[in-house]
Amino acid sequence: MAPPQKPDQEVTAAFTAYYLQRATTEFAEDLDKVRAADDFKNDALQILVSALQQGTAMFTPEEQKRIVTSAARPAGKP
Repeated sequence: MAPPQKPDQEVTAAFTAYYLQRATTEFAEDLDKVRAADDFKNDALQILVSALQQGTAMFTPEEQKRIVTSAARPAGKP
């Protein structure tokens, strides 16, 4: 039986959350350096998050759906 389909908005939201989690994990050291910089202000945080979110535009809706579906699949299941 196929898993239930998520509406496009849910897929986009799930993909964005997944992408940001992965990006912040992969770039944790670099992000810490940016946040620790003397010229980093609290209002720059929203700009940083927005810049990271723009990376989701590299993925087509079909790729996003495939990634969200495979990320939600239990380990060891095809």
